[in-house]
Amino acid sequence: MSSLEAQPQAAERPVYSNNYKTVVLTLLVTAYTFNFIDRTIISTIGQAIKVDLKITDTQLGLLGGLYFALLYTFLGIPIARFAERFNRVNIISAAIVIWSGFTALCGTATSFVMLAAYRFGVGFGEAGLNPPAHSLISDYFEPKKRASALAVYALGIPVGTMLGAVAGGWLAQNFSWRVAFMLVGLPGILIAIAIKLLIKEPPRGHSEADGGASLAASPPFSMGGEFREMWAIVKTLFGKWPVLHMILGVTIASFGSYGSGQFVPPYFSRAFGLDYAQVGLITGLVGGISAGIGTLLGGVVTDRLALRSPRWYALTPAIGLAIATPIYIVAYLQPSWEAAALILLIPGIFHYVYLGPTFGVVQNMVETRRRATAAAIMLFFLNLIALGGGPPFTGWVIDHFAQFNFTQGAHQGILASLGQMLGGVGGGESFAQACPGGMAPAGSPAELTGRCQTSLVEATRSGVIVSLCFYLWAAFHYFLGSIGLVKALAEARRVRGED
Repeated sequence: MSSLEAQPQAAERPVYSNNYKTVVLTLLVTAYTFNFIDRTIISTIGQAIKVDLKITDTQLGLLGGLYFALLYTFLGIPIARFAERFNRVNIISAAIVIWSGFTALCGTATSFVMLAAYRFGVGFGEAGLNPPAHSLISDYFEPKKRASALAVYALGIPVGTMLGAVAGGWLAQNFSWRVAFMLVGLPGILIAIAIKLLIKEPPRGHSEADGGASLAASPPFSMGGEFREMWAIVKTLFGKWPVLHMILGVTIASFGSYGSGQFVPPYFSRAFGLDYAQVGLITGLVGGISAGIGTLLGGVVTDRLALRSPRWYALTPAIGLAIATPIYIVAYLQPSWEAAALILLIPGIFHYVYLGPTFGVVQNMVETRRRATAAAIMLFFLNLIALGGGPPFTGWVIDHFAQFNFTQGAHQGILASLGQMLGGVGGGESFAQACPGGMAPAGSPAELTGRCQTSLVEATRSGVIVSLCFYLWAAFHYFLGSIGLVKALAEARRVRGED
């Protein structure tokens, strides 16, 4: 029998205990954690890669963003269509093996081109996790608990980022960035085996009020049918005002988050002279703790507030992002890493509340057999723009600020420097040529060494702050999304026959 065998609707509704659901969610969170470890470790060890391979910050951003995101984004939808018809557990297990193997191979890269090719492979594998995982969770957890369950699943983002930073930084400092890739990649295969052996494929619609009894069987495959299914989902996600603005909110917030996050570890290394292990520990623990709390609270608090009004699914992220932005900016203006790290414990608690509510609304807006595809379409839009564009954008901004600072002076302030850059000022001697890898060549005069370092530090700070300002834009869209959300969710329930 094929490893992607179709799952017939069970004659009797199986009963899954709360303990078993906890096991399922724990395994999926673990998979998502390794997903983010392998995806984001490049930000922690990026400075080591930059120095070793002599690449620019734009290239570093491409490795962390676009080159990973292309296959990750474009394969998500076809994989989701498979997940609507076939065994989701098998799809997830196979995907983990693929991305873990390519992560380990990144450690063998000897050039930018080779590392870029392996990052494409990591994206290929990671495309197979989120859509089927969202669909599985929605079948195991009923609608009133779905935002909370998806928020718990989303804990894989901060936890994976934290563990990747701590482990990656320590391994890069004590061994090399190549060893870091290899040792964080291979353990994922054990998770794939555990998921295959322990998670059962639930009947579609199992957690709905009728247990999926009214769910129609999947129609036979046809290109016309696939197009109609996709178009129906696209109209739901982008043709309804509140859902559109919530997707715009999560996309713009993620653009700023991926973009700034890629260069936060390099910033601490460049600005304060910390080694890779110290940077990984600081950024991993500080960011992981606050973001983890925020992600979990976002789902739990919103599910409770939504009992009063579903508008809170959008208002909670709007308020959280608006509060987090100025706190982040203050943190990166601090003269010491101790002060910056202490302040950074706060904003993640507000920032990451947007994940669970957004994922929950998307899942609750579509019919049961369209959930994996809905997640994939949302993630296609999000990742192509945010993950694909955020890190390269921030790297590009840093490179341009560095060039401007190198030729014009590094202490004019972000707004003044940005204005002059946009006005065409900032040419002259090339920063990239004078400071390959961001550093003056060995034996260079002290004046050049100082100019290289100061220009890069100020540029990195400016690039991170520019990206953080996207959170305010995202908050505005979430506020707009709260308008009409009550009506939209009620209509979706009626379509599914729940009212």
